Amino acid sequence: MGQNVTQGAMMMCSFGVAPSSFMPIPKGGIVNAGGAMAGTVMDFIPIANIPPFGMCTSPSNPTVIAALGSPMPCVPVTVAPWVPGAVAVKINNMAALTSDCKCVCTWGGQISITFPGQVAVEST
Repeated sequence: MGQNVTQGAMMMCSFGVAPSSFMPIPKGGIVNAGGAMAGTVMDFIPIANIPPFGMCTSPSNPTVIAALGSPMPCVPVTVAPWVPGAVAVKINNMAALTSDCKCVCTWGGQISITFPGQVAVEST
């Protein structure tokens, strides 16, 4: 099982040209992991949870097609939750988002977590 994903985690889309920063939305109370708000598999809303990845290069994206294959501004179109999610860890009755989860964009891109947002800090 991967690490819990928190606010500020970094993501990348397989058809994007730049990373993006994950933004969870509190639902029924805020739960922190490592000092930052933890996400759930239900944090898959385009723009609100999953900001753009710079430019999109997907050959299935209508704006890329219209531009004859040239990259166009990314507007994520995610319509389903992250999978697989944490089986044993629930946040407000929803599976916690972990660093091994994936989310799919309608244009064929696979969004993955490249940095979960948690940093271990040693005390001296």
